[in-house]
Amino acid sequence: MGKYMLGIDIGTTSVKVVLLEIHSKEVSESFSLPTHADIVERDSQVNEQSTREIITTLNKCITSLSKHKLQNVSGIGVSGQMHGVLLWNSKTGCEWTDEKLFRAKDASQLITWEDGRCSSHFLSTLPNPDSHLSIATGFGCATILWYARNRPEFLDNFKVAGTIHDYVVSMLCGLGNCVMTHQNAASWGYFNTTTNQWNTEILKDAGFPVHVLPECVESGSMAGQTCSDWYGIPPNTPVGAALGDFQCSVYSCMTDRTDAVLNIGTSAQLTYAMPENFKPPNIPEPTSSVSYFPYFENSYLAVAASLNGGNALATFVRMLSSWMKELGSEVCDSSLYEKLIQCAVSQESSDLTVRPTILGERHDPLCLGQVSNITTSNLSLGHIARALCRGVLDNIAAMMPPDSLKEVGVKRIIGSGSALSRNKVLREEAERAFPLPVEYGHDVDAAVGVAMVFCDRL
Repeated sequence: MGKYMLGIDIGTTSVKVVLLEIHSKEVSESFSLPTHADIVERDSQVNEQSTREIITTLNKCITSLSKHKLQNVSGIGVSGQMHGVLLWNSKTGCEWTDEKLFRAKDASQLITWEDGRCSSHFLSTLPNPDSHLSIATGFGCATILWYARNRPEFLDNFKVAGTIHDYVVSMLCGLGNCVMTHQNAASWGYFNTTTNQWNTEILKDAGFPVHVLPECVESGSMAGQTCSDWYGIPPNTPVGAALGDFQCSVYSCMTDRTDAVLNIGTSAQLTYAMPENFKPPNIPEPTSSVSYFPYFENSYLAVAASLNGGNALATFVRMLSSWMKELGSEVCDSSLYEKLIQCAVSQESSDLTVRPTILGERHDPLCLGQVSNITTSNLSLGHIARALCRGVLDNIAAMMPPDSLKEVGVKRIIGSGSALSRNKVLREEAERAFPLPVEYGHDVDAAVGVAMVFCDRL
C-alpha cells in the first residue's frame, strides 16, 4: 500500500494539492497556484471560468510535487467550489497527453456559484423544490433551467453535467457518467437530503433535461479508480467521489462537537454541528440566514453562508488598481493587497462603517453594499481597509449571532480559509466580533480535509 493520500481542492481562485502521510496524517508536501481562469464578459451578471485553464493549473500543481511520492499515492480525494456547473461529453470530456497529464476537451466553461444571471424574477418563475434548501442564482439546477429556457441549443451539445470537481473525478476515472455526492447535489438545489434523491418529476415538468442529472452516492464513497498513469500516480489508484470544499474545510479542523468553524476564503461561512438525530425542516426557509448542509453519515451542519468574504476585499483591491491605472500608475494586485493590510494593522480602529455585501446574500439578495458615517478624518486607506475587514465579520456575525452560538454550547471558534490565514486584520476583527476563544489551526483547509476524509475510510 502507498504511503500518501493525495488531496486536491479546486477553489474559486486557486488550486491546492497536498500529500498527506497516511499513518501520521501530517502534510508531507503541498503546492498551490492561482487559476487565473475568469472569463471576462460584457454582462456583469455572468460569472464563468475556463475549464481548460483550471485543469492546466491542476496539472502544474501535480507536477510540482515529488514524483517518487506520487508513485506511492494510495488514494485520491477531490473537493472544490460548490453550486457551480459545467457540462461535458462522456468519454471525450478530456484527452490524455504523452506527459501523462489530461486536458479538457469536449467540456463547457464552468458557470460558477457567483453567477447572477438567474434574477429574482427568473427564480420566482421556478417551481418550489421538494427540499429544505432554497434555490438561488449560481446553483447548478437553476443555471441549467436558465439555459433550457434561454439557450436550449447550448445544452444540446453535452450529455453529462456536474461540478468542476465532479468533472475532475470523472476524467481521472474515465467514467461515462457523473457520480456526485449528496454534499454537491444539495448545493445544486432540487435535491432532497432526507430521501437522497433528485426532484426528478418537478424538474422534468419545468423543462429540465433530467438525463444530465448525476448519479448520487453517499459522501465519502469511492467513485472509481484512475484509468491511466497520472504523472507517476499508478493506474487503478482509488479515487473518492468529489466532496464540497466547505465540508472538507470543516473536517480538517473541527475536533469536537462544541467547536464552531469560521471559514473565510472567497466567500465566508460560520458553522457548527447539529445534534446527531437532527432532521431538517420539510420546506425551504428562504429568508433565514442559516441553512443546514449535509455533512457525513446523515449528519448536518448549521451554516451561515455569506456570499461576501475575501471577494469583497479582492474587489476593493481591483477598484484601487483600476483607479491607479487611470491615473497613470500601476501596482500589482498582490502588492496592493499587502500594503492595504499593513495600513489597516496600523489603524487599530475606525468609526467608518462598511457593509461589504456587494453580491447581496442568498436570504436577502437586495441587501447590497454600503459605506456610511464618512467624515474628513476617516478616509485614509487604513480606515477604509479596517472598516472593510470589520464589515465582513460583522456581516457573518449578524447572520449567526454570537449569542446563538453560546446557546447551542459552542465553546470555541476554529478559524480556517485562505483569506483568514493571510489577513491579520480579519483575524483581529474575528476575535472582536465573537466573545469566544478563536483559534487558528495549522494546515486547516479543504485539500487537507478531503485527504483526511479518505484516509479515515481506507
